[in-house]
Amino acid sequence: MAKLTQALLGGLFFSFILDYFLFLGLKLNYIDTLGIELYFNTFFADNQNPLFFALLTITLGYLLIYTPKHIHFFVMVFIFGVTLSTLIPNIGREVGEYIFMKKSVTLHNKNFKFVGDIYYVGRDTITFYDKELEKTIQLKKEELTDETY
Repeated sequence: MAKLTQALLGGLFFSFILDYFLFLGLKLNYIDTLGIELYFNTFFADNQNPLFFALLTITLGYLLIYTPKHIHFFVMVFIFGVTLSTLIPNIGREVGEYIFMKKSVTLHNKNFKFVGDIYYVGRDTITFYDKELEKTIQLKKEELTDETY
């Protein structure tokens, strides 16, 4: 039972570190470069995937406790390398685009039709690049008639 608890706590600790650096890279190289005004804590909390985090915690905990040191060392170095790679501007931007961007979307409100790309869907607003205006705009979710963003 002690090894199981140790595995879960160790996995939780390393998962949190990996998660933090993943979102730090996305914030620095995707959110900030697009000029989206978003506080890091809100970004971090709103975009967590509990199932993925739980699976990562269990997997890392198992690797840390139940595998030989020479195996889990190389696996951990690889996982940390992949996660820290989002701190490289090009990679962070590509990952951010893959996760958050939706291209060629049409949104409607009472008066207007917006054609462009969704950069980020936040709690109350959508950061949207309008191709007709050729600029980034903020759209309030409650004003939109579309439910498919």
